[in-house]
Amino acid sequence: MTIFRLKDLTAFPPLPGRGAKHWCYDRAELIADSIVHVTGLSLGLIAATVLIVLAGIYASTLNLVTTAIYAVGLIAMLAFSAVYNLWPVSPVKWVLRRFDHSAIYVLIAATYTPFLAQMADRRLGFLLIGGVWSVALIGIALKVFYPGRFDKLAVVLYLALGWSGVMAYDSIAASLSSTTLWLIAIGGVLYSAGVIFHAWERLRFQNAIWHGFVLLAAACHYSAVLDTVLIAN
Repeated sequence: MTIFRLKDLTAFPPLPGRGAKHWCYDRAELIADSIVHVTGLSLGLIAATVLIVLAGIYASTLNLVTTAIYAVGLIAMLAFSAVYNLWPVSPVKWVLRRFDHSAIYVLIAATYTPFLAQMADRRLGFLLIGGVWSVALIGIALKVFYPGRFDKLAVVLYLALGWSGVMAYDSIAASLSSTTLWLIAIGGVLYSAGVIFHAWERLRFQNAIWHGFVLLAAACHYSAVLDTVLIAN
């Protein structure tokens, strides 16, 4: 039995105001994706708790707040992804899809928040935070009010928002350790590489592989935030 093979796709009938969506996973694929999601959410809850406790001990009030924002964004992404992807195909799944895709924007903005708050130029840092969250809110609005209509644009927006920090690299890099910067970069590369499997719908286990990349990337960014907390004031 071939583990990885191309598969035929069937589309869930489109609902009013929504486009058709391919959901064609066999039992083994669903089990694999379930394992990835349950593992990710379980570890995420533990990791977020540890992060908040350490931030309360070692970080300043500002860093504690921004770290908490990141932790909420991380858990929101993991939780909505698990519920949406494991929910049976139905009209409810279309609704959950809005929250799942919106949570990705929340995570990207929430991940940037503790790093930008570390910048020596606080004014610039908070301006960048405002910019990142503004773009994220636009993406969320598209997902909530126009579900299924701008999916390709959404992927581009995810990547653009995720790599937007490169435009202010010098200012950001001056405020973070080399370890933190490497972890951020590796996480970004993993997220970007995973998009290949997200788009490769005909590949068996495509969804589980994509979500595996997401967890690895999230682990890198979590480690970067943790590094920031431990070297904070």
